[in-house]
Amino acid sequence: MTASARPGPGPGLLHVVATPIGNLGDLSPRAQAVLRGVDAVCAEDTRHTRQLLGHFGIERPLVALHEHNEDGLAARLVERLQAGESLALVSDAGTPLVSDPGYRLVRAARAAGVRVSPVPGPSALVAALSVAGLASDRFVFEGFLPARAGARRERLQALVGEPRTLLFYEASHRIAEMLADAAAVFGGNRPAVVARELTKLFETVLDGTLDALAARVAAEADQRKGEFVVIIEGAGEDADARLAEGRRVYALLAREMKPSQAAKLAADITGAPRKALYGGQAEPDAAA
Repeated sequence: MTASARPGPGPGLLHVVATPIGNLGDLSPRAQAVLRGVDAVCAEDTRHTRQLLGHFGIERPLVALHEHNEDGLAARLVERLQAGESLALVSDAGTPLVSDPGYRLVRAARAAGVRVSPVPGPSALVAALSVAGLASDRFVFEGFLPARAGARRERLQALVGEPRTLLFYEASHRIAEMLADAAAVFGGNRPAVVARELTKLFETVLDGTLDALAARVAAEADQRKGEFVVIIEGAGEDADARLAEGRRVYALLAREMKPSQAAKLAADITGAPRKALYGGQAEPDAAA
C-alpha cells in the first residue's frame, strides 16, 4: 500500500473526506478514523460539521473554508500541511468539490507537492444515478443551472443534442421552474427522474416524462421541498437526425399554419424538441 492510500491520517497529508448526504450511518469507519486523527478539519459550514462530528464523539479544531475565503486561505493551509500537519477537507454533505468549494485548496496543495488522498463515500449524483433506471454508462454532470430563467433556458438549449444522460442539482425554490423549462426545451416526452432528499426520511424518486414530472411537482407542495437531483435521458446518438427531420417537417407545416402550431405538431411527429425547431429563438407569434 502506498503512503497516499493508507487508511489513517499522516503528517503533511490532505484528506478529502466524503460525509453523509442525509443518513448519518453512511459515514464510513475509515472516514471517522481520519477525522479523529487530523490536526484540523476544513469545513464549508463549521456549525453543520461540528454537529456531525459531535454525533460521533469527535472533537477536532474546525477551519471555515468556503467560496468567499478559499482563495485567500488556501496558501495558509498549504503552509500548515508543509509544516507537517494533516488536514481533512469536508463539505456540508457528500463528496467535496462536487458543486462545493475545495478545488482551489486541492490544486494549491498538489502544486506545492503535498499529498492529497480521497476518503470516498456518499455522493448525491452517483446515488441518484444508481436508482434512476436511465443509462449510466455515459453521463454528464451539469451541477446547478443558472438561477435566472433566460440563462437557464439558454444552458438547457445548448444541451438539447447531448446524447449522454444529463444530471443536475436543483434547489427547492427553483425545481418547478427548472422542470417546466426542461420540458419546453427538451420536449415534454423526454424521460427523466427527480430524486429528492436521498437517504433522508422523505426520500422520493419519481420517474416519467418531463411533462408529467413538471406537472406533479407543480401540483404537490411536498415535492418541492428538500434537495434535488434531476436526471434527464440523453438525446441518443440519432439526435441530429431527429432534429433535422423535425426542422424539415416544421418547414412544411409552417407554410400552412401558425409557427407555434407547426412547431408543436412537428415535435409530436418526429420527437425533436419543439423549441429547437426555432433554432433557439423566440416563437414568432408568442405574443399573439
